[in-house]
Amino acid sequence: MMDLSRYMEYSEEVRQAKENGQAIVALESTIISHGMPYPQNVQTAREVEDIIRDGGAVPATIAILNGKIKIGLSQEELEYLGQTGEVIKASRRDIPYILSSRKDGATTVAATMILSEIAGIEVFVTGGIGGVHRGAEKTMDISADLEELSRTNVAVVCAGAKSILDIGLTLEYLETKGVPVLGYQTETLPAFYTRSSPYHVNARIESCEELASLLRAKWDLGLDGGVVIANPIQEKDAMDEREMTRIIESALREAEEKNITGKEVTPFLLGKVKELTNGKSLTANIALVKNNAVVGAALASCYQSLKRTHV
Repeated sequence: MMDLSRYMEYSEEVRQAKENGQAIVALESTIISHGMPYPQNVQTAREVEDIIRDGGAVPATIAILNGKIKIGLSQEELEYLGQTGEVIKASRRDIPYILSSRKDGATTVAATMILSEIAGIEVFVTGGIGGVHRGAEKTMDISADLEELSRTNVAVVCAGAKSILDIGLTLEYLETKGVPVLGYQTETLPAFYTRSSPYHVNARIESCEELASLLRAKWDLGLDGGVVIANPIQEKDAMDEREMTRIIESALREAEEKNITGKEVTPFLLGKVKELTNGKSLTANIALVKNNAVVGAALASCYQSLKRTHV
């Protein structure tokens, strides 16, 4: 494989973890720069990293800073991402431009998956995946996350698809692309802020050991592509499904009236939902990411154990 050191830099913690064969969990950076307000964004990023460490794995928050892919960020770099407004929201198409122009980029789910695979990290924790937006039959507004899931060998632990999306069409797209959608101790797909939706997952999986075994079988067979591991928000943190449906529909109407499209849609809708729920959605968002970090650390540890025992 080509030497990518001119583009990529590991934090000391991640570099040592790779050398020692420790479990590593990738984390995105868009949630810091575009997903939450300061200071909750930086505080949450630090707490999620600590949860992963407490779970026996090493966190690797990924971003592009000054034209360099960073696998693992310092405290100062987390703070910078959380406060500066100049960071580009980076998906697959944006990576070459950000690198060659030496700019800063916060990685989306799609970009984090790409860079995780290059770095040899198989487990990635996020809040929720992107998907097919409502009205996509006219706008063709479909998240690059879905295409990445069809081609990149990384397991994505999330609280399902963001509830602002057309979840039914998102699942249809994933089915067409051959992406397994697995429910961690659930039979229905969680919808980010809520524990369930009207849609079923492909299979219910009860333990991280079973998940790790499934990942091993998939990739051993050369069945390229990721896996969605849908982990519901905990009951105590979940929001009411009917209330959220009403609020999201109101936010969607406003986005349409203001002609907000493309990569601006999700930040606008999440901001509007936060406003309409009096901040409760942000609290739920933070809680679900932390809950996903617990599962991600356990899964990464199980998968690393499998790799050690099956040379």
